[in-house]
Amino acid sequence: MDADELDWNRTLREQWEFHWNHQLRARLDGLTDDEYFWSPVPDAWSVRPRGSSTAPVQVGAGDFTIDYAFPEPVPAPFTTIAWRLGHVIVGVLAARNAAHFGAPAASYETWEYAGSAATALDQLGAQLDVWLAGVRGLGEAGLRVPVGAKEPYPEATMADLVLHIHRELIHHLSEVCLLRDLHLNTRPATNGATR
Repeated sequence: MDADELDWNRTLREQWEFHWNHQLRARLDGLTDDEYFWSPVPDAWSVRPRGSSTAPVQVGAGDFTIDYAFPEPVPAPFTTIAWRLGHVIVGVLAARNAAHFGAPAASYETWEYAGSAATALDQLGAQLDVWLAGVRGLGEAGLRVPVGAKEPYPEATMADLVLHIHRELIHHLSEVCLLRDLHLNTRPATNGATR
């Protein structure tokens, strides 16, 4: 097949969809609240009930906030599954969905963070749906359009942004899966369930 005949929009979407459908989706099924909030090390950043964090910065609009610091400490604190999902849902997806695909405005400061694993996975699914529909709607020509001032590298194309977002999703959600494995193998089984 000639490169000019290749459906680049479909190919970019399939990069994420294959990983999601064959490696990640099933690994996230059954995520428990214990796993979601579990911290394998002291002082990990997480999503916490409002007013209960000791992090330098806690942001969020609802009953739960996410831990942060500006500038980020070096080395950065370890982060829980709740924090990693919050980052993916808000910083990776929702903010980009708002900036590029007409979704409601979203930021770390204004987001209502999930107080349960099930709610976080629902938020993730909703943001993924918006993202994929937005990417699909770009068609071929839209992939070549610069992202503009809405992104740190305004001259980058939408194709560059799609690749970046997919790398972020694969990276962070694979970390979530690893944390689930660590939780399973370091915590006593409470209900006999296996994954």
